[in-house]
Amino acid sequence: MVVSRMILNETSYFGSGAIKKIVDEVKKRGFKKALIATDKDLIKYQVATKVTTLLEENALAYTIFDQIIPNPTLEVVREGLAAYKEAGADYILAIGGGSSIDTAKAIGIIAANPEHEDIISLEGEPGTRQPSVPILAVPTTSGTAAEVTINYVITDRAHNRKFVCVDPHDIPIAAFIDSDLMMGMPKALCAATGMDALTHAIEGYITKGAWELTDMMHLKAIEIIGRSLKDSVAGDHEAREAMALGQYIAGMGFSNVGLGLVHGMAHPLSAWYNVPHGVACASLLPTIMAYNKDYTGEKYRAIAVALNVPNAAEMPLDDVRNQAVAAVRQLGKDVGIPQNITELGVKEEDIPAIAKDALADVCTGGNPRGTTVDAISALYRSLLLSVPSR
Repeated sequence: MVVSRMILNETSYFGSGAIKKIVDEVKKRGFKKALIATDKDLIKYQVATKVTTLLEENALAYTIFDQIIPNPTLEVVREGLAAYKEAGADYILAIGGGSSIDTAKAIGIIAANPEHEDIISLEGEPGTRQPSVPILAVPTTSGTAAEVTINYVITDRAHNRKFVCVDPHDIPIAAFIDSDLMMGMPKALCAATGMDALTHAIEGYITKGAWELTDMMHLKAIEIIGRSLKDSVAGDHEAREAMALGQYIAGMGFSNVGLGLVHGMAHPLSAWYNVPHGVACASLLPTIMAYNKDYTGEKYRAIAVALNVPNAAEMPLDDVRNQAVAAVRQLGKDVGIPQNITELGVKEEDIPAIAKDALADVCTGGNPRGTTVDAISALYRSLLLSVPSR
């Protein structure tokens, strides 16, 4: 008998104005002072200040750590940990995309488990002894679902690598998915994070660990994202609220069953070339879907139906698999995703090294089709100049 595990966060609030519930949660839990983990742009453009204003109006103390960067590094985590200790905080309030929430998770885990101050020892499933210091998460993008997952990713610049940490102790205790905070996303960021969410849903649906409960989540996420992403990129408020929900549902699923080769190959692109994670995933997704299609049973048919591909329920299996790939590729084109990795700065001479990193990535093991360094190298090379026709 296979035993499947589900871990979800305690509490989440959804919808316009959800951040107002932060005050209730802080007071109810008796927290005294927050370290706000965010980035300079969210301060500059007064996104994070929507939260700090609420804290000030209710006499809730905080200190800001705004040094977080895309693809957060070991150094950023160390700086954030020092800021947490210096502030005398008893909880972390993460405001931002996956980078802010991932950094908050690393800080919170190390603060509660100081034996992991090297950070590197958190890679994989570290078996930490204590839960993270409490984290409240306020996502400002519609993609990573870091607010509901047990995963976080840190970059080791010295070795050109990103490493994934999988720890049930890191999950935020409360999340506030407020679409008002997502309206400031530029179109390119909205597209990249949205395609990242679609990647989570598709990879989570076909990964080796998938089962009925997570299949339900991932298919619903694919449906929501498929119908909402283009309008969300165009700036429609209802579509951005739908995307916020879709990415969260995908996070509920993949956090518990894992991902696959898209993420395994995307992580080295971010580590080597500082490519935004969502862009890397989106550029790879259709090609890896095509690589996996013969190892997915009827699942691509369900994906095609969820994406509203005409006649998907009736067409031959090989045809519907191709149509599912084509629909994902077209959606990426429609929202401006690069269709080759040359645009991302990838160099052919680097491929043997990044392929080796991709094979070793913790996400790759969940892929439905087995792979090798040579196969991964060929996939990277196929995307250097142009995307294959299918």
